[in-house]
Amino acid sequence: MPSIDNRNLFTDGRHVGSDEAYTPSYGVKPIIKYIPSHAVVWCPFDTSESEFVKQISKTNKVIYSHIDDDKDFFTYEPHEHWDMIISNPPFKNKREFFQRALSFNKPFALLMTVAWLNDAAPKELFKDVDLQLLMFNKRMKFANPDNRINNKVTFSSAYYCNNILPKQIVMEELDVC
Repeated sequence: MPSIDNRNLFTDGRHVGSDEAYTPSYGVKPIIKYIPSHAVVWCPFDTSESEFVKQISKTNKVIYSHIDDDKDFFTYEPHEHWDMIISNPPFKNKREFFQRALSFNKPFALLMTVAWLNDAAPKELFKDVDLQLLMFNKRMKFANPDNRINNKVTFSSAYYCNNILPKQIVMEELDVC
């Protein structure tokens, strides 16, 4: 079920801290309708138990990787052909994750806090790239590493996308169970 890396250091020694949380299936389902049927999706922060892998593999081929398997997003790229990235990166060091995603020049959808729009980083990163947002009517409740639902989520999340959505801002309803 993991979809966020919990290691304290990346292979290059940068400190991340612990912000592990797991995306619920209802948080993955809204992005699926925007994935072309032929697309191969790379989920770079995920294991076979991730809801991203479970849900997307119902409609598309999925390649997944995780830092716990020595596949650090900053140094690893799948050898197999892939068309787009969809996942939930750690919320710390957001700029670096988005810089790396942009460096591939392929479509992506990365789940991130909406509050990040207040920072300078997204304005700089997306000034020459069309940022698209898949936003929701409700807040997602992420699961903790012990699988307890975190009912104290104080932020809204959205998919920050590049070349996936039909327009820059799309609103979806979350079917929170």
